[in-house]
Amino acid sequence: MPEEIVFKTEADMPPLPMSLGTTLVNKTGSWRYIRPLYMDKTPPCNNKCPAGEDIVGYLALVKEGKYKQAWELIKQENPFPGVCGRVCPHPCESKCNREELGGAIAIHTIERFLADWAASQHLGVSASKQRYDAKVAVIGSGPAGLSCAYHLARRGYPVTVFEALPLAGGMMRVGIPEYRLPRQVLDREIADIEAVGVEIRNGMRLGANLRMSDLDDYDAVFIAVGLQQSRKLSIPGEEAEGIVHGLEFLNRVHRGEEVQVAPRVMVIGGGNTAVDAARTALRLGSKATILYRRSRAEMPAITEEIEEALAEGVEIRYLTTPIEVLTESGRVTGLKCVKMGLGAPDESGRRRPIPIEGSEYTLEANTIIPAIAQELEDGSWKLEDGSWKLEAGDRRPALSLAAGLEVEGGRIVINEAGATTAPAIFAGGDAATPFGTVAHAIGSGKRAALAIDRYLRGEELSGFPPIEEAVHAFPRDTSPIIVRFEDLNLAYFEELERMAQPQMPVEKRVRGFQEVNLGFSEKDAQAEAERCFSCGTCNLCDTCLIFCPDVAIARLMAPPYPVPLACLNGAGYKVNYDYCKGCGVCAEECPRYAISIEEELKWKK
Repeated sequence: MPEEIVFKTEADMPPLPMSLGTTLVNKTGSWRYIRPLYMDKTPPCNNKCPAGEDIVGYLALVKEGKYKQAWELIKQENPFPGVCGRVCPHPCESKCNREELGGAIAIHTIERFLADWAASQHLGVSASKQRYDAKVAVIGSGPAGLSCAYHLARRGYPVTVFEALPLAGGMMRVGIPEYRLPRQVLDREIADIEAVGVEIRNGMRLGANLRMSDLDDYDAVFIAVGLQQSRKLSIPGEEAEGIVHGLEFLNRVHRGEEVQVAPRVMVIGGGNTAVDAARTALRLGSKATILYRRSRAEMPAITEEIEEALAEGVEIRYLTTPIEVLTESGRVTGLKCVKMGLGAPDESGRRRPIPIEGSEYTLEANTIIPAIAQELEDGSWKLEDGSWKLEAGDRRPALSLAAGLEVEGGRIVINEAGATTAPAIFAGGDAATPFGTVAHAIGSGKRAALAIDRYLRGEELSGFPPIEEAVHAFPRDTSPIIVRFEDLNLAYFEELERMAQPQMPVEKRVRGFQEVNLGFSEKDAQAEAERCFSCGTCNLCDTCLIFCPDVAIARLMAPPYPVPLACLNGAGYKVNYDYCKGCGVCAEECPRYAISIEEELKWKK
């Protein structure tokens, strides 16, 4: 039987940290002053997703060919993967560490692939078996309203959505042209929302045929009416015949109305609505020009949409602002404009446009489409004559809404939980937040659903992250540390070029409203997912196990794995601390920064 070696004096110790006998008796872990810990961290893409998706998780599933599980993982957080895969500005990609080695992962195109694949397989979302008695009303069926309804219904609450338009979808339906978002994609994802138990009542306008008394039976209300009213140019002549605002123009085209556009169309603005209006006018046979008061670098529209518009023949005049609509017999004939210079950044972070004195010039125009911004529609958030009064402790939504909501800067005031200043009333989406994207609205609706769930169960609404951060219906237990490019071990990665999404040829797409982007094939989706670094997320690559000099690391499982690799959260391996000397080789070699080193003193009891 081997005997334990005990050093009586320092002189008895070896000159190097080496074992003089069997380690079965003399365990070498006591030499350690630091210990390695498997600790999944936050990938930058996950951190930047406004809808709160586990992007690295579903990309890992795509790599394994597990498309159903990947789609289900998205649907836990976002009811609109088919929509977001087409129209989201994908801020997740702007922070992707892959950008440094071949270009950011085409995350939104893979998301679209999963949504389209799920539709081809006729997959659906199951209704909750849990049922609560408390009922919730949602005003507005845009991305925020439907997201809130979806997450509440999946928790077991009866939800009724009231929509003023004949069909649900809000701006997704009437504000985004079909060449970007085919209506069947929107319809099938709304059908999924109805399938989990959400009732949608169309043609119900707040303040008209939807009265305050209709809300008496509901225990909470979520207001997601969006910004329906176009902001005026506030320049002389803008009431002339031939001016149609961007949202109205897109809505009329969507409804199939015969929209008369003149041969020369000027669109004013630099956002997605302006680009959509110009591309739509082009498809209706006009020569379309966008006037934008800043430079291309400051233009807020999605970069790909700008590039597609230019490829189709839309002209963009930068650093130009209209100062007067020119008319003849009450009809638009042109625009008087002024050239702009750029000064210091303003509150938006973009350089402030400054008129250049003496630079006025005119442009011929027969139709003008202002698309500079939207505002909260008057009367869309308060009702009737305001004669109702709240008594102390009264929490009925109808009375709260009658008493009025606080509005500041053109938006309904909410706190970090999405709660308004009135009891039982919550708000979100563009009517209450400044972000202006479908993905942000989806996240806003989910935030309100989580808050309403707490509210109806009598819990406090504290602890929500700031409005600009995403919330999660199914949070992963990960470290908040965001993985940087320099945190990765680049010895394990090679430069691989980003897959390009195929598009319909320009000469064909400008002749109609068929979808421009054609999506990934299964082969392309897998190849693109394989480029993902899985930043901060252990995926059982065995690098730590191979490099451990003390053979102190062991796998806890073998294929087939019971959960997706990207959802193991550091549970795929076990460190035997009796023998780990804390050399740190495992952490140094880990390709993805999924192992951390901490001082041993923190682990002493």
